[in-house]
Amino acid sequence: MQDAYYSPLAVQTAVDLANTLRPVKKEDALETVEQLRDFLDAHPAAEPASSAADQGAGPRRLTRADLAEVRALRETVRQVLERADTDAAEAAALINAGLRRSRATPVLRHEDGRWWTEVISDTDRCAAHLAATTLSALASVIATLGPARLGVCAGPTCRATFVDLSRNGSKQYCTRTCAHRASVAAYRSRRSPR
Repeated sequence: MQDAYYSPLAVQTAVDLANTLRPVKKEDALETVEQLRDFLDAHPAAEPASSAADQGAGPRRLTRADLAEVRALRETVRQVLERADTDAAEAAALINAGLRRSRATPVLRHEDGRWWTEVISDTDRCAAHLAATTLSALASVIATLGPARLGVCAGPTCRATFVDLSRNGSKQYCTRTCAHRASVAAYRSRRSPR
């Protein structure tokens, strides 16, 4: 029996949010309000259900304050993904604090004969909804699959994060590209004359 339910879309939103910052390459894909709008447009689970867009009033107006709040949330999500495997208690503390800040509340839902809980924020602030969505998804993964399923790419020039939802739980790289690079580098080091 599962103890919690996680939405793969919400989990991917958390990973994508954390990976808008690429520390090794010194790239940040969340520097402007327009970049935040693009991120939210690409991640429908990141918008509150009661947003202005759903009420026919056009797209929600984002501000620099929204951007600053989402960037702070990104730091929390990234820390959870980086620490869960080595310090699960610290990752849990980060998740719990983030959920409290976002005023997250569990709601019992029923659809297609199945019951589950969903964590929502009681405010329409963009960052609060995004925190409820992403942090509760990471909490559910930890509860159902364990903290070792959250991690950082083992590629030497990559610090991208990932969540391993595979059956065997052996993921070490953020993408197949990074895994291939590591494989090629290992092959070349074995083949090079000493």
